[in-house]
Amino acid sequence: MRKNRTMIALFIAPTVVTLALMYVYPVIRTVIMSFFQVSELTSDPVEWTFNGLDNYYKIFHASGFLTSMKNMMMIWIVGGVITLALSMLMAVILTSGIRFKKFFRAAIYMPNIVSAVALATMWVQYVFNYEYGLLNRILTKLGLEKFQWLGTDSKFWAMLAAYIFGSVGYYMLIYISGIEGIPGDLYEAATLDGAGKVKQFFTLTMPLLRGVIKTSVTFWSINTTTFFLWTKLFSPVDTQGSTIVPVVYLYDTVFGGKGVVNRDAGAGAAVGVVLTLIIIAVYLVSNVLLKDSDLEY
Repeated sequence: MRKNRTMIALFIAPTVVTLALMYVYPVIRTVIMSFFQVSELTSDPVEWTFNGLDNYYKIFHASGFLTSMKNMMMIWIVGGVITLALSMLMAVILTSGIRFKKFFRAAIYMPNIVSAVALATMWVQYVFNYEYGLLNRILTKLGLEKFQWLGTDSKFWAMLAAYIFGSVGYYMLIYISGIEGIPGDLYEAATLDGAGKVKQFFTLTMPLLRGVIKTSVTFWSINTTTFFLWTKLFSPVDTQGSTIVPVVYLYDTVFGGKGVVNRDAGAGAAVGVVLTLIIIAVYLVSNVLLKDSDLEY
């Protein structure tokens, strides 16, 4: 027995050490750093100056951070409702026995295979471009004036639309796996009781997918709080208020960016802690509101 325990310990030791060094230590260091005045990310701890909650006070009174939080909430709420609703709709349709469902499933999921950089570039250059973009060509053919899709007032919504397009397929597969796990005899019994497809969806499918919906909401929350690449691709030259999100604000605060005179790693750490707390809060609330059904597979 002791030999087995020793062997088990030897096998898991590299994983435990790697996990501690790569994840646990950075998390602990970031939380501690958020309570100190730290100019550089690589500064030695002896150079840190304790300032309590001043970093949190600073970011919550910074217009750039408040704007980024507003944008993130819009992505989370508006984008989340549209993405998860469309994903659910696609999943229900593709599990209803329609023909060529494998083709449609692959076609809808395809944007997730393409690099996010390539996908965003396609939208910026070939869909939203003012001179030769697809949308303005359609408007021209209809006799309408071209629209500045990437203008200051509309860039955020253009970015969100492109992001939704690239996200629907991912969550669709999650819902499909959940729907296919529901026993078919439940639907047969519901049909015999006279329940139509719409009634079956709201009284059978939705309740039995609460755990899957909770997982999707959690994943969407994580993806929203780590929303970075799309902002940089839609505002490649400089950070703009119309597309800034907290992670971009964190990056500019720590490494320097628009309007940042003195880099502040402590304030950046505070932003990271706030985002982590938001994810934890969403997860806890989801667990309360979306409890798994006793019938769920």
